[in-house]
Amino acid sequence: MTIVQQRWPAKHPERIQLYSMFTPNGTKVSVALEELGLPYEPHLINIMEGDQHTEEYLTISPNGKIPALLDPNGPDGNPIGLMESGAILLYLADKTGKLIPQTPKGRMECLEWLFFQVGHIGPMFGQFGHFYKFATEACPHPYPLERYQNETKRLLGVLDARLKGRDFILGESFSIADCAIFPWVECMIGFYDAADDIDFHKFDEVRRWLESCMSRPSYQIGKDVCSVEF
Repeated sequence: MTIVQQRWPAKHPERIQLYSMFTPNGTKVSVALEELGLPYEPHLINIMEGDQHTEEYLTISPNGKIPALLDPNGPDGNPIGLMESGAILLYLADKTGKLIPQTPKGRMECLEWLFFQVGHIGPMFGQFGHFYKFATEACPHPYPLERYQNETKRLLGVLDARLKGRDFILGESFSIADCAIFPWVECMIGFYDAADDIDFHKFDEVRRWLESCMSRPSYQIGKDVCSVEF
């Protein structure tokens, strides 16, 4: 038994253990697990109460962020622990051979858009949401909010252009690129309630794609994994 399992005991230790909360980064992994049909056991890491900074959790996620994953049947049959949601998505796709193209060109295209989320969508949307919803009194200066608001709109434009003529990011098939990106877009119009201020009505392709992603059974289940009442 690992240290993290001592704090959050596994009822089904033979399954993948997911340590998470229902944030966009948490949701994208639970959605992928549901899409892939992999048996897993979720454990709530309540970031509002500081679970992510505990000694036990840091053994599996040294950066103190969610989600993290422990697979008892990792490479060569050995256990593996992973942090960083993008790395987890890639690991799960490679483990199953699903949600990622199997050709070199298709794989790189998928990684291109996965990293687009990790390097741009997540950080910029997250900063905009912070200043928009939580920091208006602490930081009354308009500069940071305007900076991240404008960048959020720009990134939505990039995404909108990509989706023209495509059902999903890579074309006809739902992939880990979609898993990574759509929970962040949903968070903008859901949790942050910022649709009007990011001109969401202008991005027809993104709206169409988001509705399609949110209608998937994997999201209907995955969005409630590791949820908590505020």
